[in-house]
Amino acid sequence: MQSSIQPDIIVIGAGLIGISTALALQKRGKQVLVLDREGVAAGASQGNAGAFAFTEIEPLATPGIMRKAPKWLIDPLGPLSIPPSYALNIVPWMLRFWRASWRDRYIASLNAQAELMNHCRAALERQIADVKGEAFIQRDGQLQLFESEAEFRASLLTWELRKDHGIPFDLLEGPEAIAEIQPGLDRRFTHAGFTPTWLNTIDPAQWTTHLAKQFTSRGGQIEIADVSALIPIEAGARVTTSTGELTAKQVVVCAGAWSHRLAATLGDRIPLETERGYNTTLPKGAFDLRTHLTFGGHGFVVSRINGGVRVGGAVELGGLQLAPNFKRADTLLNKAKRFMPGLNTDGGTQWMGFRPSLPDSLPVIDRSARSPQVLYGFGHGHLGLTQSAGTAELIADLAVGNEPDIDTAPYASTRF
Repeated sequence: MQSSIQPDIIVIGAGLIGISTALALQKRGKQVLVLDREGVAAGASQGNAGAFAFTEIEPLATPGIMRKAPKWLIDPLGPLSIPPSYALNIVPWMLRFWRASWRDRYIASLNAQAELMNHCRAALERQIADVKGEAFIQRDGQLQLFESEAEFRASLLTWELRKDHGIPFDLLEGPEAIAEIQPGLDRRFTHAGFTPTWLNTIDPAQWTTHLAKQFTSRGGQIEIADVSALIPIEAGARVTTSTGELTAKQVVVCAGAWSHRLAATLGDRIPLETERGYNTTLPKGAFDLRTHLTFGGHGFVVSRINGGVRVGGAVELGGLQLAPNFKRADTLLNKAKRFMPGLNTDGGTQWMGFRPSLPDSLPVIDRSARSPQVLYGFGHGHLGLTQSAGTAELIADLAVGNEPDIDTAPYASTRF
């Protein structure tokens, strides 16, 4: 394989994390080549909900969550499920997830997530300004909805955590107060929390493509190649691909749900699993959506994408090989219709994507323990878009020897 440039750094992965990292490295004076087996925004960066969810600081592994585990196998269409055929495969990951839910680990993960979110919010604003990207951003806030006083009361600890970390919000009571922000919802929703600083992109695929165009216009290069192995060499690292081999002084792995396979070729064992997310995107005119909606009790969200509506979410821990179960997307769409009676569900397009997830809900942002010339930026779960710009800055600083803006120890590749 012969590239038209001799890169200082090769970035593996042309999703949001990879392209953002390539841009950040470029700003630090590096010649960067991006490799991806399919192309720009071909995976989870294409079909996610489009939300910059900086308020979502609480890890998935919360104290007591394992008491709910039996329900995951009983309800294959529930908000968090494990297909029976995959249950044995995921036992080691679930044991680590259980340990991450213990209060000591939970508090540590919560604090690390909050610090990373603060950094990522500021980094996103820097990125938007740098690439002249404001036209791709929606600043309409988010409405988290509750169906009863009891459900709302159960959420108050989370709102207190957000308050402690400086996240602004307004708590609402009654369908009329909710309708002032988002009319057209079923009156079953009696309480809500509104986070006004929440951001969305008009379309995650368009946002990623815009970033990629900025990268290539500044001299960067993107090539299609399936990377199968990384090999340390004296002057850097060799990348084995489907079309040949390349070398660079440094390599950054941002390959999403496939990243742990590349790490394993170096001898790093990182317990990455796959959150399989489902959604349906409806065309323009489907609903007068004015803000991002979160139906937390049902595990899904509704967001505005290119003037249309995207209904999606839930977590299916099912790996990379099982066939999609689009009944999950149907279930979410049917619920959305009940909760938003005026929603027109005709003409929708279904999608399933792989979200790379680690047991403590934190990504890996670090050098390889076995080969320090290789860096890792993956494992963001459903927060890849949210944490893309901030992760990129941290990796770029590590790559050029600068002190990162925050302590990266909580995101170490060796923490498991």
